[in-house]
Amino acid sequence: MKLKSALTIAGSDCSGGAGIQADLKTMMMNGVYAMSAITALTAQNTTGIRAVQELSPEFLSQQIDAVFEDIYPDAVKIGMVTSCEQISVIAEKLRYYNARNVVVDPVMAATTGARLMKSEAVRTLMAELLPMTRLITPNIPEAEILSDSVIQSKESMVAAAKAIGDAHRCSVLIKGGHSINDADDLLYTDGETLWFAGKRIQNPNSHGTGCTLSSAIAANLAKGFSLPVSVQRAKDYLSGALAAMLDLGHGSGPLHHAFDLPSSYAEENSLKGRN
Repeated sequence: MKLKSALTIAGSDCSGGAGIQADLKTMMMNGVYAMSAITALTAQNTTGIRAVQELSPEFLSQQIDAVFEDIYPDAVKIGMVTSCEQISVIAEKLRYYNARNVVVDPVMAATTGARLMKSEAVRTLMAELLPMTRLITPNIPEAEILSDSVIQSKESMVAAAKAIGDAHRCSVLIKGGHSINDADDLLYTDGETLWFAGKRIQNPNSHGTGCTLSSAIAANLAKGFSLPVSVQRAKDYLSGALAAMLDLGHGSGPLHHAFDLPSSYAEENSLKGRN
């Protein structure tokens, strides 16, 4: 049996809702074999981040080598990176291995507001990584940083996406949901714009939505779907994971990544209290 595969390069979330853990769950649920290279360890839960321990660029390099030399990924998703040195290593390795279907989720800050990417790292990301990226998936605050603009309308979303995409020769998916529209996302690719309508799901538990969306897109690109179809399939998957209304933790809880898992091994114990 053969499966398409995808690699996530991102930080670890020990509570399982975002980062590497969310990426792996999402990729497997979207039908690809999932692999990882960890950039940082975080001590976090649904209420916030307590500590971040960055891994060395040398160790990150070894992880990426280990994956590419054995199971060449059909897509690569890049999430949380914390330093210029890490970004430079990732860019160097992706060039060396001629990586395909690179999706960058520019994780600049946590939902709680904690800063996860240094300012100089943002500049390095733009200079070294984005030119080899197929798709970047910023939310509106991240798109404002990348485009050096203010986004307050659909028209300014289009202008920002065009500025980012034309400057770095990559496709751009600006995610709605920050009071600009009703969760509509904008894809700018090959000089064209395409809107993806979304209905806002009233679920306070949305930890890891960005990680989930970008990982689902990468998984679908790995399987050979076009970029617009991959985005639509990823949005549909994310909507299902949100609509499942999983309720865990004391803060903004995780999504139910396995909401669509038709497995007898996922069944609840019907003999509770008897074994």
